[in-house]
Amino acid sequence: MRVSDLARKTGTTTETVRHYTDIGLLQPVRDPNNGYRRYGNTDLRLLRFALKARSLGFTLADIQSLAEASRHGETPCGQVRTLIETRLQQVEDRIAELQSLSQRMRTAMAEWQTVPDQRLDDGRVCGLIDTFTDDPGETG
Repeated sequence: MRVSDLARKTGTTTETVRHYTDIGLLQPVRDPNNGYRRYGNTDLRLLRFALKARSLGFTLADIQSLAEASRHGETPCGQVRTLIETRLQQVEDRIAELQSLSQRMRTAMAEWQTVPDQRLDDGRVCGLIDTFTDDPGETG
């Protein structure tokens, strides 16, 4: 099948298929008659796997490592479990950071509701940020 056929069957773009081919994840054969890439069922299965893995937070490097292990007859399921536990912790940590940032932003917006805009001639950029009191990095 051609690039466009593979993209259509997996619900992705031809650019994604080409990128995954360029990095060596997909390994089509060249048609000797016209030089076009021809993808087989192995590529179709691997691309479906890669897209599902990406939706679960796996990186392309992770996916390549898992595919390589599979190509060598290994079962990478243990690696999958370990990787997803790590990614889940990273996502949960990032969510906590974003929730904290969201709260600081709301606090700043509330503090700045009644503060007028003003030009500062003392070298400061913006008095709103300079006077913000909920900065966790502020030493006081």
